[in-house]
Amino acid sequence: MIAIELLVVLGAILLGARISGIGLGVMGGLGLAILVFIFGLKPTSAPIDVMLMIIAVITTAACLQSAGGMTFLVQVAEKILRRNPKRITFFAPLVTYFFTLFAGTGHVAYAVLPVIAEVAHESGVRPERPLSIAVIASQAAITASPISAATVALLALLSPAGIHLGDILQIAIPATLIGTMAGALMASRQGCELHLDPVYRERLERGDFAQNQQQASITLPRGARLSVAIFFIAVTTVVLLGSIPALRPTWLVNDAIVRLDMAQAIQIVMLSAAALILLLCKVDPEEVIKSSVFRAGSAAVIGIFGVAWMGDTFIQNNLAFFSGSIQNIVTAQPWLFAVALFGMSILLYSQAATIRAMLPLGIALGLPAPALIAMFPSVNGYFFIPNYPTVIAAINFDRTGSTRIGKYLLNHSFMLPGLVCSITSVSSGFVLASILL
Repeated sequence: MIAIELLVVLGAILLGARISGIGLGVMGGLGLAILVFIFGLKPTSAPIDVMLMIIAVITTAACLQSAGGMTFLVQVAEKILRRNPKRITFFAPLVTYFFTLFAGTGHVAYAVLPVIAEVAHESGVRPERPLSIAVIASQAAITASPISAATVALLALLSPAGIHLGDILQIAIPATLIGTMAGALMASRQGCELHLDPVYRERLERGDFAQNQQQASITLPRGARLSVAIFFIAVTTVVLLGSIPALRPTWLVNDAIVRLDMAQAIQIVMLSAAALILLLCKVDPEEVIKSSVFRAGSAAVIGIFGVAWMGDTFIQNNLAFFSGSIQNIVTAQPWLFAVALFGMSILLYSQAATIRAMLPLGIALGLPAPALIAMFPSVNGYFFIPNYPTVIAAINFDRTGSTRIGKYLLNHSFMLPGLVCSITSVSSGFVLASILL
């Protein structure tokens, strides 16, 4: 019976991933309905706190985008890249990494990818090299960002074990940075030099690069810089409140001191930042709703709603089986659970949904919190099958044709940098966790 229930869960995930968009969430809801009404499983509570935190964060990020803050950051990034064109394979991933770290979403990379492609081409650097690792870095940073949906989900699940935001960040940030630089080193050796690439030479002979017009400079809205400052202050506030619990207000309830929990703190701070950006930067609320960040974030919330609820219900109702059958194996070899996280992330295309669906199982199996934090970067397996939006965007932005999907599908430009980044990040995470936690 458990095997049949598992097939229902995996079937819902696979079908939802194929539909994409909100398909993942609604198919999770359908899978939950089958588990509850046909198999008689008792539904667990929906992940309301996680969803509310994510909604607050994406609303603020969407306000930042609508105020022109994202455009301002892209212009700053372009200046950095053009000053170091020959080292773009190492600077490009740092730019996309810190963009995501700051914004909490990897979708900000879309604005920087064409800049990376053109600067690399102009400098004679094979664009595949910086583009591939830049895309990987933009997602690796999600597992290090204090306001990403994935980090919020991880914090919510590990808080009962006494884990604070600072505990996660002191492991995740250096581990993913080390992984990103290792991936960049791998990417710097990918493929032949640009002038020797047969695809590029063919396009060059066709005259595809005869007209290479420079993009016109974009005039920033008046509140663009102010919106960035407000957003940065909000992110800093979240980090401080999460790292130093004493900064959060307390109340006396039934003779016990109750402290403002981190979920509510994130919601309050980020909604306040969104309000300030709307008021001070003269942002049209309708533009916020139409923004790409808001749309992508809303789809992520629906995905977490359906998939996490379905996954929680399946795991909690079969907890005795999982604890008795595989607890000793996973406890002895924790890296096996990291492999499971990586594999599930390939199916879900969402770090947050993977954490919310799989981490309760890791907790139930008795894996220690430091090990779970170390394995956090393993949820970045979206690149394995090259159909994720940022992967496709990078391929399309590379006019030289050096960034591509191979003949056998999996031998694509992002595979080796992605694997090196993931393995190095997790390995570094275990080392750091053994020292710091």
